[in-house]
Amino acid sequence: MKVKNRLLNFNDKIIYQDDDSFLFSLDSVLLANFVSIRLSDKKIIDLCSGNAPIPMLLSFRTKASIYGVEIQKEIYNMGLESILENGMDKQITFINDDVNNLFNYDYCEKFDVVVCNPPYFKYQKGSLINNNDKKTIARHEVLVKLEDIIMVSKYLLKTGGTFALVHRPSRFMEILFLMKKYNIEPKRVRFVYPKKDKEANMVLIEGVKNGKSDMKVLPPLIVYDEAGNYDLYIKKMFGSEDNVAE
Repeated sequence: MKVKNRLLNFNDKIIYQDDDSFLFSLDSVLLANFVSIRLSDKKIIDLCSGNAPIPMLLSFRTKASIYGVEIQKEIYNMGLESILENGMDKQITFINDDVNNLFNYDYCEKFDVVVCNPPYFKYQKGSLINNNDKKTIARHEVLVKLEDIIMVSKYLLKTGGTFALVHRPSRFMEILFLMKKYNIEPKRVRFVYPKKDKEANMVLIEGVKNGKSDMKVLPPLIVYDEAGNYDLYIKKMFGSEDNVAE
């Protein structure tokens, strides 16, 4: 069922979601705060946008034009409704299409930044999947694969442009290989841990198209403290329009 929620703690901002099948999660918030955005950046695009949390969160960090791309019509409609109700439509352009179709757009080397929170799990015949089609498409590589995303990102990015991705640590080496294959040089990596004594369950990766080799591994990001509360740094990401995480 479609529900109307606050967009974290950002004043007067809302997000429409489907509480039976699709809610945006922490990985989108982490990516929106992790990606490097320069004052000179003019155009940003988010691939596999879902109901548009990343484009909306990025709008608090930049005055650049932001594009989002989502293939599932129902989820796209919720995102578009949120963008319109929040008055963000002058900055955010939301596109209902397959990421793979972006090669047919006049978008070659037009973007300064590409971000993506993609489906995490490989899909093949016999894979264990959710009975809900919307969840399956969001979580499994049914319609778009990791290599497709990185190949499209190369097409979209200007030389020197930034690519940022959130994914599972189990696919870290594959991500690095594909980024290198498509001339997106890995620059910044940060592993995310639910608690300090647990294994990493997410990784944030940023690269530069045609960049030079110089990758930095940032300090670990711990989500919860010992009491099970969000770490202060994470809480800042949920802030208000006057308190956005750096």
